[in-house]
Amino acid sequence: MLLASIRILSVSCGSVGVKPMITAAQVKAARALLGLSQGELAEIAQLGIATVKRIEIASELRGAATTIWKIQTALEKAGVEFLPAGKGAGPGVRLMQDTPPRKTAKKK
Repeated sequence: MLLASIRILSVSCGSVGVKPMITAAQVKAARALLGLSQGELAEIAQLGIATVKRIEIASELRGAATTIWKIQTALEKAGVEFLPAGKGAGPGVRLMQDTPPRKTAKKK
């Protein structure tokens, strides 16, 4: 119920500073742009890795509003900007200016 309220509030109060809802694909793309593993994102967002995995594989982003907020805030602080859908384009994500991707250890 709270998640639906936030979604409605973000549409009706866009100019008041309420952020639009992000998508699971945006979370995964943002993490990839930053070069973060799921474990690293979980750590900086102060969540469990299972939560990050569940969010990324969902067809529709679901979860407690605080969980989504923690993920979005952690990724934004790390240097990404979430782009809302509009004018024939879907939602997206990009690096903020002067944000180098992090180097992660390669899997063997």
